[in-house]
Amino acid sequence: MTPLGREIATIIRETGPIGIDRYMALCLGHPVHGYYRTRDPLGARGDFTTAPEISQMFGELVGAWAAWIHRASGAPDPLLLAELGPGRGTLMGDALRALRAAAPGVRVAPHLVEMSPILRAAQERRLDRAGATWHDDTTTLPDGPAIIVANEFFDCLPVRQFVRMAGGWHERLVGPGPDGSLAFGLAPEATPGFAADAPPGAVLSVPGPALDLVRALSRRIRAQGGVLLLMDYGHARPGFGDTLQALAGHAFADPLAAPGEADLTCHVDFAALAKAAREAGAAVHGPTPQGEFLVTLGLHERAARLRRDAGAAQAAAIDAAVSRLTDPRPEGMGALFKVMAIAPPELGALPGLGREG
Repeated sequence: MTPLGREIATIIRETGPIGIDRYMALCLGHPVHGYYRTRDPLGARGDFTTAPEISQMFGELVGAWAAWIHRASGAPDPLLLAELGPGRGTLMGDALRALRAAAPGVRVAPHLVEMSPILRAAQERRLDRAGATWHDDTTTLPDGPAIIVANEFFDCLPVRQFVRMAGGWHERLVGPGPDGSLAFGLAPEATPGFAADAPPGAVLSVPGPALDLVRALSRRIRAQGGVLLLMDYGHARPGFGDTLQALAGHAFADPLAAPGEADLTCHVDFAALAKAAREAGAAVHGPTPQGEFLVTLGLHERAARLRRDAGAAQAAAIDAAVSRLTDPRPEGMGALFKVMAIAPPELGALPGLGREG
């Protein structure tokens, strides 16, 4: 068992089984052994690859989109551009380059919300001379209309899970297994307040921290202006299913096998986040499949321009990146990943997303 696994086992022995939300929070954010505290998880040597690492075109299109939002919002000066969970800073770097090309002379104040000291160091190297400011959470972002980008951020926020049994919904817990390992189990008492129209064995994920964050950012956007652009994998309509998963070495793994050594995620419930945003007074645009969003913003045209100055190998890599980013299969990035924006009601239709969904 990993060092964090032993610590979690001790917590369980002393206080009883813990919820999936606490388990995820410990695995990803433990101050000593947490997954994001101890490594750079990206790229071939890591555990997964995000869209900005696949191609510069992804971040460039986000930057061009941000330039449009800036103009439509009255061109506030400076432009506050924030990113939640910015990885190595690749998306921010590419977006800044495209934004400045689309809006020459605009003053941009980049802000990055990052918990990982290792990734923060990578971001500092990547964004040298960009004048970026780092934050531990969104509460310290400066006031004013901000364009806030969250790419593959919400899928890592902890969720609670409940399983439909004959007597109601029972919370899914992590407790001791028969051999001393960790195992899934259910709370003995049902939790009231959930709909009854679900088949036995159905799994419901409740993204409490994600809902709280969307509500807070939506209230900010409603009061101060700005936009939240959310890009992640998940489902556009409410539903049931166990989407908790672990990734290690670019392959799926047992979520309980190596706490702190694998990434843990859960599909984003876009419908629930959209409902929370509307209740806070903001407008919601999308969700739209990622492939459709990128193509509408000009992915193919940008790829054609890059190909003109590329050699054969570079051109093939560009084509492969376009194919991967827009893959329309249910499990492909073009369909599984969705894009949604939260904006002030008065802003109107947004590029790639259309009117309020």
